[in-house]
Amino acid sequence: MESSVYAGIRGSMAMTSTLFLCGDVMTGRGVDQILPHPSAPHLYEEAVKSALEYVALAERATGAIRRPVDHAYVWGVALGELERRATAARVINLETSVTTSEDAFRKGINYRMHPDNIPVLSAAAIDCAVLANNHVLDWGTGGLGETLDTLARAGIRTAGAGRTIVEAEAPAIIPVAGGGRVLVFAFGGEDSGIPHSWAAGPANSGIFHLADYSRTEVERIAHLVQSTKRGRDVAVASVHWGGNWGYDIPAAHRQFAHDLVEYASIDVVHGHSSHHPKAIEIYLGRPILYGCGDFLNDYEGIPGYEKYRSELVVMYFVTVDADGGLNRLEMVPLQIRNFQLRNPARADADWLRRTLDRECRRFGHRVVSRESHMRLEWK
Repeated sequence: MESSVYAGIRGSMAMTSTLFLCGDVMTGRGVDQILPHPSAPHLYEEAVKSALEYVALAERATGAIRRPVDHAYVWGVALGELERRATAARVINLETSVTTSEDAFRKGINYRMHPDNIPVLSAAAIDCAVLANNHVLDWGTGGLGETLDTLARAGIRTAGAGRTIVEAEAPAIIPVAGGGRVLVFAFGGEDSGIPHSWAAGPANSGIFHLADYSRTEVERIAHLVQSTKRGRDVAVASVHWGGNWGYDIPAAHRQFAHDLVEYASIDVVHGHSSHHPKAIEIYLGRPILYGCGDFLNDYEGIPGYEKYRSELVVMYFVTVDADGGLNRLEMVPLQIRNFQLRNPARADADWLRRTLDRECRRFGHRVVSRESHMRLEWK
């Protein structure tokens, strides 16, 4: 049932390639305060008026944090894991504006990191920062412009935001050794908290905003993929959708993800917005990560939602084979402590595995332990 819009896009890659994906990377607010060049700490939240209060909350919960830390500090043991694996691309959802702008969008919670702290992303050799989320314009269009400029100077590609809709819709293009490319298309929906006013237009900056999860939007994305994807490329759809808490997967999200794979020739669906990991589905041989969870944040010591264990986070290593299909999907469990990624205790890692296994079983898949990592098993 493919129309001419969708037909003939899907190609094959020259070799097996592994992508590192993770969920929300929030290096602003409290995290920014412990880095070498902190922003002015004032906030406009109802209960918290200084970013330094988030540092104090974390220290009360898990102990003192030396200041300033070096730019590699927050990644902790994740850096060693990245070094051990040959990754073709490293893709994060950067849920932080990188700016000194004071033009705060009055939405309650505003994240920003000082531009002089951009080496925190370079320390992990991040290839692509996805920006189609509900925090990239927290400090206005000027803040978005400075974010784009700062990332560009650091050699970090961006996807999902731009100074025009053409820029926001354009994929990040990451060359792969031996041929082929990783293409990252990024977009976000209003159900993740993205204001409609943040949508990019022909002459205004903003993000690639989804009107809904309809086939019309799938066709729009399919045209973009068709105009860019070549025979040995792998296409990633990075989508910011849904609420922060809960394991439910809306029917509209599932249908949209299926349509991206089936009709828009997307090879990997990289979902985020949830503060904890959610289920994974393999559809037509392509992985759909419905929610990768937070990866870095300053939430230590904040009460509420403890049952979701959002301090337990996941590194996703998605390996695709020569035809773009999933070869294997491995996950490394980590834990945020003192604003740093650390190895979790065995009991905590097993709790995370059991939780993911429970959620993936709804699709007939399993999550099993393999020494220090987890692996998805599917039929």
